[in-house]
Amino acid sequence: MISGKKRNLAPNFPLVYHLYDLIVRISWVLLQPVALFRPKIKLFVVGRRRSFAILEKSFSRDDRTIWLHVASLGEFEQGLPIIEKLKLEYPSHKILISFFSPSGYEVKKNTPVADAVVYLPMDTKKNVARFADLVRPELAIFVKYEIWPNYLKMLGERQVPTLLVSALFKKDQIYFRPYGGFMREALRTFSHIFVQNEGSRQLLEPIQIKNTTVCGDTRLDRVSEILERDNTLDFMEGFKKDRLCFVAGSTWQEDEAVLIDYVNSAPKDLKFVIAPHTIKSDKILGLAGAFSKKTLLYSKMEGDSVGNYDILIIDHIGLLTRIYSYADIAYVGGAFATGLHNTLEPAVFGIPVIIGPQYTGFKEAEELVAQRGIFSIRDPWDFGELMKKMLDNPEFRSKAGTINAAYISKNKGASVQIMAHIRTLI
Repeated sequence: MISGKKRNLAPNFPLVYHLYDLIVRISWVLLQPVALFRPKIKLFVVGRRRSFAILEKSFSRDDRTIWLHVASLGEFEQGLPIIEKLKLEYPSHKILISFFSPSGYEVKKNTPVADAVVYLPMDTKKNVARFADLVRPELAIFVKYEIWPNYLKMLGERQVPTLLVSALFKKDQIYFRPYGGFMREALRTFSHIFVQNEGSRQLLEPIQIKNTTVCGDTRLDRVSEILERDNTLDFMEGFKKDRLCFVAGSTWQEDEAVLIDYVNSAPKDLKFVIAPHTIKSDKILGLAGAFSKKTLLYSKMEGDSVGNYDILIIDHIGLLTRIYSYADIAYVGGAFATGLHNTLEPAVFGIPVIIGPQYTGFKEAEELVAQRGIFSIRDPWDFGELMKKMLDNPEFRSKAGTINAAYISKNKGASVQIMAHIRTLI
């Protein structure tokens, strides 16, 4: 076990810790009946019941373990460049990845980059003690927003180095509120915090957190690596041919309502790929029925006929990133209602990206909208006018794509700085 610098273990809040522990335990009890009626909550509950069995099977007392904790799929992608480098440099260590959300765990529970993947057991003192005895992590890495007071307290007491990476702070968060003392103390237990921008570092200084490094977002490293792999898809070669291709990824109903009329009236030489966030059959069939042009579902493709269709709907998970490599223009969903999805994946291919109006808080989107590599639209009219400009003016389209590719190239490298720090700990 690594011996680290003694850290603040939040001694000023013993009663709050007891209250916090009680609230977490009560929350767990209340989730049990809710799980009977809510499929996602059921995954959350049932998955956690299996966590300790997975840990007992996967780890022994002789193992040296590095633990990465993430909230969901987006944070997993942020942590992945670090995990891949750790596996190369420390092949004798085991890797544990824990998830908070079903939307991350259920997609990545079989990822080959980890020796074990679990739902994070609820943050109670009893669970934390059992987790620590089973895993005995040598290093713990938390991604972005994941702050769990009991886990952090345990890691501090055992002198396990803890890193918070790709952290992004805003002044309205609880840490900076007069009533946020308990969470501030939890934040202070981290050995080191790697923040995405200077604004985050400046927010931490007045609350006496100075063990920080500004190094950007590890997701930029992750998407940069996409360019180095083979993104070829035979069906996309046959579908696109020599035509311009518009790819709309991770769309929700609100996004599709903006796109449908334009797609139906768009120039004949423009191909469309729609990859909805939800691929339930009723949703997919409803979307396909809204189009008046020749539309094909990915699941129904046969032979060489894909090129005869104008619209291809992707009712399958795991293809979107490579599909973006065929796009001349991309649309990324979520910014009309649910929360913007990953704009960096299409941007890395040097193409313009279109999003909805609600992108505040998404750092790369805010910056690229300002630089005019990403374009925000408010309604179908906005979308139609922007598409007309992009199709009529190839130079405008090319310039926007160049801005996006340059942004990623300039800002990558966060995982290199984080690994340099990790080498001083292991």
